[in-house]
Amino acid sequence: MKRSISVLLAILMGLLLFYGCGGKSEVYRGVKAPEWVVKGSGAFADERGKVFYGVASAYGIRNPSLLRQTADDRARNEVAKIFQFYTASLAKDYMASTMAGDPNATSEEQHVEQAIKTVTSMTLSGVEIVDHWDNPKTGELFSLARLDLAAFKNNLQRARELNGKVRDYIRQNADRLHKELEKEEDKMRER
Repeated sequence: MKRSISVLLAILMGLLLFYGCGGKSEVYRGVKAPEWVVKGSGAFADERGKVFYGVASAYGIRNPSLLRQTADDRARNEVAKIFQFYTASLAKDYMASTMAGDPNATSEEQHVEQAIKTVTSMTLSGVEIVDHWDNPKTGELFSLARLDLAAFKNNLQRARELNGKVRDYIRQNADRLHKELEKEEDKMRER
């Protein structure tokens, strides 16, 4: 199980190299771009606290409204991908800590799977688009989506259909797992 988590982290980190967060400028395909375009999607800490950022782009769509909507939706989807991995990690951690009983029992696993699906769909309502950048050379439009950890926790509180133990465990361990994911991303960036 640890190996599959490591493989997923490696894939996620590879994807992160193509996207970003921040306020500085860097060179992206020969053009000065905001740092978030180059830095990529992931879990970060900023001046307002712990956050998840999703970065995505759209290109070749002539209708400006449709171009923007497509880039925005793709950025939200990047947050969802990060968040699905994040909640899956929380769920696996929860399952590992609760398997002291009968290993043939599957009800807890089903509750955890439901928690992942429910929390992921709920938190997407808290994702906001906070920035855009238009590459002047290519016309590619980039969108930056943001979900803060506090909003995630508030949404989790509203998840009444979650098993109480699963909900409490996720709430108690969200900060620790955010920090672990952030550390893994830093390791991947250093390579």
